Amino acid sequence: MTQVRCEVQGVFVAFNDASTVPLVILNDGDGRILPIFIGIWEAVSINSARIKEVLPRPFTHDLFLDLCAKFNISMRSLQIDSIDNGVYYAQLVLVSDQHEEYLDCRPSDGIALALRADIPIFVDENVFAAAGQKNTDLPNIMDLATFLQK
Repeated sequence: MTQVRCEVQGVFVAFNDASTVPLVILNDGDGRILPIFIGIWEAVSINSARIKEVLPRPFTHDLFLDLCAKFNISMRSLQIDSIDNGVYYAQLVLVSDQHEEYLDCRPSDGIALALRADIPIFVDENVFAAAGQKNTDLPNIMDLATFLQK
């Protein structure tokens, strides 16, 4: 299984006449993107991590990182490793006392944590083959920050 390193291109809102849905877009740096539809609170958390916003009280993702630090657990990477019926699956790769452990997580939570912990995000090549797109294939989207100010 080939892993492709990706960056977060941004957090957006896709909209049409019937609905408005948040999404995060990962970019492989080679012109392919991976849009992942997520919940609004995960979108806010990912966007907050992207802009390095420090809040007066910790989000759940900040709390998780604090807990890991207290127990000497470090994060090595996030791996988005499969998609099944439109549902993405991911694993956080954690390390404690030289022991590597994989923790199942939603990609949106994993991305929020990866940005905060400054760890790489990898997407399995098979996931790109199944769900990858080009920027031109996206529906109508708007940056999350712009959407929230309307």
